[in-house]
Amino acid sequence: MAQASACARFDGNTFARGTLERGEGCANTVQYHGTPMPKLRRREFVKSLAAAGAALALPAPRSALAPVAPTAYSADVVVLGAGVFGAWTALALQRAGRKVLLIDQYGPANSRSSSGGETRIIRMGYGAKEFYSRWAWQSLAEWKKLADLTAQPLFRPTGVLWLGKSTDDYLAQTAATLSRLSVPYECFSVSNYFGRFPRIAMETGMVGLLEVPAGALMARRAVQAVAAQAAVEGARFLVGQAVAPVGRGRIEKIAVDRDVVRAETFIFACGPWLPRIFPELLRDKIVPSRGEEFFFGTPAGDPDFSEGRFPTWIDLTADTFGTPDIEGRGFKVGIDLHGPAFDPDHDSRTLDENSFRFARDYAARRFPGLKDAPLVEHRVCQYENTSNEDFLIDRHPDHENVWLVGGGSGHGFKHGPALGSYVSKKIIEGGPVEPIFTLANKSPVKSPSIFNR
Repeated sequence: MAQASACARFDGNTFARGTLERGEGCANTVQYHGTPMPKLRRREFVKSLAAAGAALALPAPRSALAPVAPTAYSADVVVLGAGVFGAWTALALQRAGRKVLLIDQYGPANSRSSSGGETRIIRMGYGAKEFYSRWAWQSLAEWKKLADLTAQPLFRPTGVLWLGKSTDDYLAQTAATLSRLSVPYECFSVSNYFGRFPRIAMETGMVGLLEVPAGALMARRAVQAVAAQAAVEGARFLVGQAVAPVGRGRIEKIAVDRDVVRAETFIFACGPWLPRIFPELLRDKIVPSRGEEFFFGTPAGDPDFSEGRFPTWIDLTADTFGTPDIEGRGFKVGIDLHGPAFDPDHDSRTLDENSFRFARDYAARRFPGLKDAPLVEHRVCQYENTSNEDFLIDRHPDHENVWLVGGGSGHGFKHGPALGSYVSKKIIEGGPVEPIFTLANKSPVKSPSIFNR
């Protein structure tokens, strides 16, 4: 008999505990990491897919023609936003003994969120900004623990190859920081890189730095695993749209659609929706912008561009980044330049021809084996930019028990575990937050530079 394990499923508006046999479709009990999957008949396989989808299914919407009496919810802490920041914060608080209610208007890692999509880079390189390097190193260990706990392939250890010019101080500063933190890395020049990375065309004067333990996180899958694990450990989940608090002073309750939610503490971790919820406070402090990622088909029978043969990469000379072909989705090329301001609810996510031509021409130049490669997938993922690229973690100036958490600025995903732990400690233990995270530290956004994801 297959081994049973705990998994989370939606039951109405909340996560409930449940058990499924391994191989029968629980999204957080599927075994990878080289372990052979059980052989299933076609009917069993279809049944397993249906069960996996049900593990993170959303409750049916209430009909406007059938009024339903408002439901009253209560918790110690309410976390609004089930993206990577909100989900990890909810899990950390639940583990610290708090009664947590996690709320999202569309569901964990939905297609409109900045935490959705296929992959995000996790690397420790941040130039001289050692604080973020330490957080990334800490977070990598926690992502691996979650992958083991949930038996899901959430982290892909591809390594991360930085490409830049030999005169680039950022790479030299990154190497110095990695050395201080004992993060393994290797350096390459044009003369000695070819044996390791023969499918990359580097120009004269370019160098490479490979972060050996870094790689890619499976974004949507990872956030849903965090939310599901929080539910397994006792947190509840509600799908609904919250109304921002008004006035001044302590908040006792908020409205979520027709329901009433009471708590001691409210955390708004709403990604690109945060400035819309608090427009007077954050309208010019966090600005969502459009980013695009393109997935190109790799040559038939050629494994060189796939995971295991090709690293995740960041090219500082061309403002681009990407991943190898992972799970057959294609070779990803992302453009690390600001697009126009973006509305996550209503703006179109169709392909921009100018961006596509840029990505296609770049791929043909840097990776000649991908010249004329077909586009097999395209994604729009917005950034939530602050003026200085630092996250926002601070109390609302008008509400003592309301916290604002956001401003991932294109590099926040990897830090989910460290950020969640940090927010949890500040709420439980009190004390001031790091100056870089404060609202006072955020100036109006004009044209900020951003970190590669």
